Amino acid sequence: MSAYNPAVDAYIAKSQPFAQPILEHIRELVHKACPEVEEKIKWSMPFFDYKGKMMCHMAGFKQHCAFGFFQAALMDEPMLIQNAESESAMGHLGRITSLKDLPPDKKIIGLIKKAMQITDEGRRVVRKPTAKTEYIVPAYITAAIKKNKKAFATFEAFAPSHRKEYATWIEEAKTEETKNKRIAQAIEWMAEGKSRNWKYAKK
Repeated sequence: MSAYNPAVDAYIAKSQPFAQPILEHIRELVHKACPEVEEKIKWSMPFFDYKGKMMCHMAGFKQHCAFGFFQAALMDEPMLIQNAESESAMGHLGRITSLKDLPPDKKIIGLIKKAMQITDEGRRVVRKPTAKTEYIVPAYITAAIKKNKKAFATFEAFAPSHRKEYATWIEEAKTEETKNKRIAQAIEWMAEGKSRNWKYAKK
């Protein structure tokens, strides 16, 4: 049976008026497609876990909402990858400013079920950045940084290599608790204008 987390209720209630019906609708579709889903707040936004694994997440910003899948790279959906690589919005469905911007409910439910199947099969993304491939910071990390204006301004001004240093440091954490601590520390340092290895920088 689906469990609704009061913390997610509070997140939606504090979101912009235009965002509330969007977030509520996405939430209900997730529960409809995945009755076993578990709601959590991670990095200051709602996440939906399935069998103890992160499956998807949503977020509400000042002028748009976003919805993304943790294992999008394995879902064989060109639309998801194309939107993830776009600079217009965090997430895999592009900028969502109204319910009309969402794909049909049937499509979204299908995507959620595909994400569930990937978890059931035990598959996961193995990221192997190469010198010829530009590293893409995971959407959930970018979303967390966006919550802090000073940190995000620093992040945006960083060279790609500096962004990668922070993101890979966070991604390499072996436990969710460590990952949470690292992303909180990263935001604190970036809010102060510091790079990942600021302690070792020449003065």
